[in-house]
Amino acid sequence: MVDRRQVMNFRVRAQQLDRDEGTLADTAVLGIGVQNTGPDGARWALAVRGVDVTTMSDADVVLLWTVRGAPHLYRRADVGHVVAAVEPFSDADAGKRIYDAAKPLKAAGIDNLAALDEVAARMRTIVTTPTVKGEVSGRLATVLPEPYLRFCRVCDATHLYEMPFRLAAARAGLELQLDTSPPILRRITGFTRAAAPVDRFDLVRAYLRLLGPATPQQVAGYLDAPVKDVKARWPDDVVEVTVDGEVRWLLSADDKALESADATTSRLLGPFDLFLQARDRATLVPDPAHAKELWPVLGRPGAVLVDGDLVGTWRPRKSGRTLTIAVQPWQRLSAGTRDAITAQAEHLAAHRDVSLASVDFAS
Repeated sequence: MVDRRQVMNFRVRAQQLDRDEGTLADTAVLGIGVQNTGPDGARWALAVRGVDVTTMSDADVVLLWTVRGAPHLYRRADVGHVVAAVEPFSDADAGKRIYDAAKPLKAAGIDNLAALDEVAARMRTIVTTPTVKGEVSGRLATVLPEPYLRFCRVCDATHLYEMPFRLAAARAGLELQLDTSPPILRRITGFTRAAAPVDRFDLVRAYLRLLGPATPQQVAGYLDAPVKDVKARWPDDVVEVTVDGEVRWLLSADDKALESADATTSRLLGPFDLFLQARDRATLVPDPAHAKELWPVLGRPGAVLVDGDLVGTWRPRKSGRTLTIAVQPWQRLSAGTRDAITAQAEHLAAHRDVSLASVDFAS
């Protein structure tokens, strides 16, 4: 029997949220990808894990549309293995990942994987130099037939369906240029996709290693993949554990780490930090009201992590060259905890290259 506290502490340590210094080479979360959404995205996720991101350059990292079609940061040296690892597991998996785009393709007798290959080939031809996403999409609409396209009322134009566009980009050997909005796509220099994914980049294993213990349903939810496909790729070297009455699995190599897990740290996690991406939200935040606050439909806040537990939310308010952090605690915070949170707010302000005006704790 494993309790919630052990699970939370295990994940803090597995994801290296308890360290003050680290490098890109030894940062575990870069194996599964660090989501780059919002101003406190991938760089801040690395910074709270002790990485000096001020020295990080294009030569070190690559940004790709991968899991759930979201932009994720990886080590550039790993890019060939990453692209192999994020491939859909099957044609049914590809259909699930591309959402509503699968229906017209099926009606036209086009397999989902074949469709992704077709889009990737066309994208590769179009993107010979850095090209803005809108231009790529517009040109694709002129060379692909109707089953690939949809009419967008907002733009009053015909586009490729969004998810095939995103998921085909890495398949085509294309990356997203860092810090561009709208996104600019460009070819990955010297790109060669690995022949097959290796264990170190296997997404099922990575989820268990960083967000375990977990069930196949939880892993499938993270990947947007069918449970059947995840079960077919379930590792053999796992142990069964019971978390609050639910049977889950963990890589056997991590069994002792789970039993001995303990964590002492304070962090301001970005809204899409990997720690918050686990699909067992009731384990992360048992109180339904707090869960609703942390994961609203729109406009997610960040989360306050203290000693292995989530104790509140935070939101940034920027005014000119100053930053205010508004903290909504879920429990009474000691003076020492408030000081630790304020120190993290100072870290965030320095990361954003602004001054911290104040940290406002709601009563």
